[in-house]
Amino acid sequence: MTLLNILDRFRPAGAPGSAGVVGVPALDNTGPASELAPVFAALEPEVAACAEQVAAAKSAARSSIDAAHERAAALLAEAHLRADAARAGAASAVHDEATAGDAALLTDAHEQVARVEALGQGRAAALASRLAEALVDPRTGTLP
Repeated sequence: MTLLNILDRFRPAGAPGSAGVVGVPALDNTGPASELAPVFAALEPEVAACAEQVAAAKSAARSSIDAAHERAAALLAEAHLRADAARAGAASAVHDEATAGDAALLTDAHEQVARVEALGQGRAAALASRLAEALVDPRTGTLP
């Protein structure tokens, strides 16, 4: 396409003022594709370089994602181990607390039993003497 044809596209269609002959753009036989072909050809190496950069970025992203998945799996496994240890520690603490509580209750129960036995022995002696007095005939002083 010649320079004249390119410029013919921009011929004025008419100027303000009195009516005159109106110009019509020239028909472009080769079309805009032939004009843009050299531009796209010049951009072809850049497009290829961009495609390589995109492929490299995708590969790096895949590697980063895989590494992140591995780190997450390791953290999850460690968390499971810690959770198991924490559960065991909590169970041991609860068991120790329950054992201490049971021991305190048992000690308290033994003390109560000792008090009741002492009270019972004191009362038993008094009841035995009252019973003996009630059974003995006051006139004769013997058992009936």
